[in-house]
Amino acid sequence: MPSNVEIKARLTDTEAVAARARELATEPETVIIQRDTFFVCPAGRLKLREFGDGTGELIHYHRPDQAGPKVSRYHLAPVAQAAPLLATLQAALPVLGVVAKTRRLLMCGRTRIHLDEVEGLGSFLELEVVLAEGESVADGEREAHRMLAELGIPAEDLVEGAYLDLIVGRAQP
Repeated sequence: MPSNVEIKARLTDTEAVAARARELATEPETVIIQRDTFFVCPAGRLKLREFGDGTGELIHYHRPDQAGPKVSRYHLAPVAQAAPLLATLQAALPVLGVVAKTRRLLMCGRTRIHLDEVEGLGSFLELEVVLAEGESVADGEREAHRMLAELGIPAEDLVEGAYLDLIVGRAQP
């Protein structure tokens, strides 16, 4: 199962962090409009991520709700037409909530730097350090901490939980 180390933080100066991220990036910035619909799931989390072009991804993942680096283990299935799958899932499963965001993605080696503007929540940074097969979580955590320092993100801005948890009040900003 693929895995990565993730860290989320609230941003107080998005453009300063964006400028620094562009300096570190190894690829050009990409802007992605995403709408994530979360469903009741007995183990982990299940969401359908819809993109502006009508495609999507069905994603199931396990990740602890804690501030700082955390390991996320996930399954991802690309979807050519998200709308019919959304209708099917909504008919079969209760919806927990919806998270709409504009994501600016920058790649720095194997680390995804997400600068997210989340509807109803504000501006956030999310780092995802992609782990190689058999690589230790500690290696990913070290890289995540190094990247936080390079971006100038203080520890007090770290956030636990998912955006959905913040929206429904189950996590601390």
